[in-house]
Amino acid sequence: MSNLFENNKQSLRTYVPLAQRMRPQKLDEIVGQEHITGIESPLRQMIAQGNVPSMIFWGPPGCGKTTLAYCIANEVNSDFIRISAVESGVKEIREIISRAELNQKNGKSTILFIDEIHRFNKSQQDALLHSVETGLTTLIGATTENPSFEVNPALLSRTQVYHLEPLTEEQIYQVITNAINNDEILNKFQIDIIDDVPIYQLSSGDARAALNIIENCFQIANHSNNHIIIDSDLVQKAIQRKVLKYDKNGEYHYDTISAFIKSLRGSDPDAAMLWLAKMLESGEDPIFIARRMVVFASEDIGNAEPMALTLAVSTFQAVQMIGLPEAAINLAHCVTFLASCPKSNASYLALEQARKEVENNPNLIPPLHLRNAPTKLMKQEGYGKDYKYPHNYEYHFIDENYFPLNFEPKQFYFPTILAKEKELNARLKFLWKDKKKYS
Repeated sequence: MSNLFENNKQSLRTYVPLAQRMRPQKLDEIVGQEHITGIESPLRQMIAQGNVPSMIFWGPPGCGKTTLAYCIANEVNSDFIRISAVESGVKEIREIISRAELNQKNGKSTILFIDEIHRFNKSQQDALLHSVETGLTTLIGATTENPSFEVNPALLSRTQVYHLEPLTEEQIYQVITNAINNDEILNKFQIDIIDDVPIYQLSSGDARAALNIIENCFQIANHSNNHIIIDSDLVQKAIQRKVLKYDKNGEYHYDTISAFIKSLRGSDPDAAMLWLAKMLESGEDPIFIARRMVVFASEDIGNAEPMALTLAVSTFQAVQMIGLPEAAINLAHCVTFLASCPKSNASYLALEQARKEVENNPNLIPPLHLRNAPTKLMKQEGYGKDYKYPHNYEYHFIDENYFPLNFEPKQFYFPTILAKEKELNARLKFLWKDKKKYS
């Protein structure tokens, strides 16, 4: 019994997780982040010359920040020291500086990797700044937070910031396939993944999370015939939560986003929030959701509430910067506002009507008075002649014909009399009263 217990303890001590076993050792082995790792990238060229600058890697979990730092250290044969900004103090920093000084005497460089560098406090920073400035240590920091807001300015000014992106679906499956084919444990088995298993969605572009799912499935699977099939049931058992039905390329995907948009259009924030939660829990790309809301803000709200587009664009940018899970709060903020806003599709309808006119009249020609006249010859030809500059007139307006030659003026934009658009409608009606335009 004692020997068995000791064997189990030894087994637990020596087991290395799949994500660690598959961690790349060289830059060429890294999947994704080609803008940083590519042969022609500035950083790659600096590394080839043995000149590694201090830098900060900013990106979501599992995008390869630590791996990238480790591979850079391998490429230049540096002493790689990894610490956490949360767990290390000034004492550890001073010990690292002493180690770097010894490395320098022996002709070896030192790369200090600081995880969660946004938590680096002032005393830690003060202890390290001089060694970074003099090049005694090369600092590589990793953070999931925007460095502009979260990293101390003194440290930020001494580093270059590189923004890492979540891995794409294709890249995640490249990581998984590589693990299945090349891992020393997994490659002894035939492992097949059923097409509708949403590993990418469940991992949210996090390579480590995707490999953890595969590893958990492998550990609880039946190994008796050396053939393992990873399906939704196995994944559900492995991750201990229900795998929601949601095929990003299938009908259900489009049905769900349709229900979401129609709930927004119908001014029902509660139903819209339910569909948002459904999509997020099913692993939908938050960027996709944010992009659809940017379109919705103009298509279905428009000038009834012009701030809708501003908020939607800000949400899109926030989702890009923050990433899940926190970005879900940004999405919820935008959903409740857009659903609660007054609605108008007048801008969208105006565009559609104008498009039909263009299709029927493909050779629309601007009249001479609206044309630009940058040369003397153009002025002689009458370009820009008799153009009336609106700012020279009362209300900064002049009743003028801005339509193409031989085209009967038409009204395309019919603003509603709701919310902010009511004000626009009143102004346009006043300005164009002689043309009897606008209601």
